[in-house]
Amino acid sequence: MNRTDAVAAPWRRNPALIAAGALSALAAFAHLGCIVFGAPWYRALGAGEGMARAAEAGDPTPALITLPIAAVLALWSLYAFSGAGLVRRLPLLRTALCAITAVYLLRGLALPPVMAEFPGRSAAFWWWSSGICLGIGLVHLVGLIRTWPRLRSRKAWVGGADRGLTGAPARSLRRE
Repeated sequence: MNRTDAVAAPWRRNPALIAAGALSALAAFAHLGCIVFGAPWYRALGAGEGMARAAEAGDPTPALITLPIAAVLALWSLYAFSGAGLVRRLPLLRTALCAITAVYLLRGLALPPVMAEFPGRSAAFWWWSSGICLGIGLVHLVGLIRTWPRLRSRKAWVGGADRGLTGAPARSLRRE
């Protein structure tokens, strides 16, 4: 297998988890965009008028709430990429992928209780955000089902300590 094949191979292994990781990364970047661009982004993404006004006033609270959310989403992205074989196997990979999938699916399906718990946002925000979470959760679920046999055993994992980020064997830099 040449280097190009080694890099391309994970795409053929689990495109669903790669897509799930990309979607979580996109969500993380959207949250970071709120911090960087402020009130207009908080409003556009449905964070609520209170968060937008606080951001406009220079209050650090919106950023302090949004940054951990972005960090968690970025971590979830990394776990999905690990499950797809793009990066090394992360600790508790099977448990983490199950939990991440469950959180996304529950957030997508728990529309009425979530709406009641966090009033002040539009119905459109709740329907859109729930649909997005449900969609990401389903993509995670498809990827999780596809990779489940590999997750059951550490020995079946291709991304061991002697492997690079792509799961391909580490190569020497010297020409032979």
